[in-house]
Amino acid sequence: MCGRYVSTRSPQDLAPLFHVPDPPPEETLAPSWNVAPTDDVWAVLERAPRGSDDRTGVLRELRSLRWGLVPSWAKDVKIGSRMINARVETVHEKPAYRRALTRRRCLLPADGFYEWQQIKDPDTGKTRKQPYFIHSADDRILALAGLYEYWRDPAIEHDEDPDAWLMTCTIITTEATDAAGRVHPRMPLALTPDHYDAWLDPTHHDTDDLRALLEQPAGGHLDARPVSTMVNNVRNNSPHLVDEVPT
Repeated sequence: MCGRYVSTRSPQDLAPLFHVPDPPPEETLAPSWNVAPTDDVWAVLERAPRGSDDRTGVLRELRSLRWGLVPSWAKDVKIGSRMINARVETVHEKPAYRRALTRRRCLLPADGFYEWQQIKDPDTGKTRKQPYFIHSADDRILALAGLYEYWRDPAIEHDEDPDAWLMTCTIITTEATDAAGRVHPRMPLALTPDHYDAWLDPTHHDTDDLRALLEQPAGGHLDARPVSTMVNNVRNNSPHLVDEVPT
């Protein structure tokens, strides 16, 4: 799974990497070295005008979404904290994700992500969870495959109220490979730049074609380094969280 990740790039950094023509002029999220479920995160997505069946008027945007997908049919937002990940093997089947897979896909930029490994102390025989920071070996941005959804707050009367709608997202995960596989059996699935357009295209609805884009993790060669257990506490958030520590 992916339960924490790092996202420190500004909209001005991300916009040229993902060919976003107009990054948000005012809306900003602080850099985070400890992104946790229910946090707001940057997402790249494309939206077509209502009723459009082609790419006329499609806009690519950089928006902040809440991490933890809340299906449109959910009674409240609490379900989102349990839906931070969607398994690539079943994402096309699960009621919470299958419609979003065909219509609402996004990319979630990340500097890297954290996973925990059970380690046994040779002296005491006790086990502990050692966190690792997993990232591209050349420190390139990872474009994590995601889905997003709209949720209408029934407590707000008017649709025009900006607080009436909540946009949330989830990260698609796959079997771990490379350095990540030595730490944890699952990892977020990253896409290569040549697949960005097809993945984001809101007029692309063919499930088989979309799933084919998700067949191979595309993070390149990954490095994993042990980091401080300070990352275990979501209140800790600084660049030192990704510093290597002895195990």
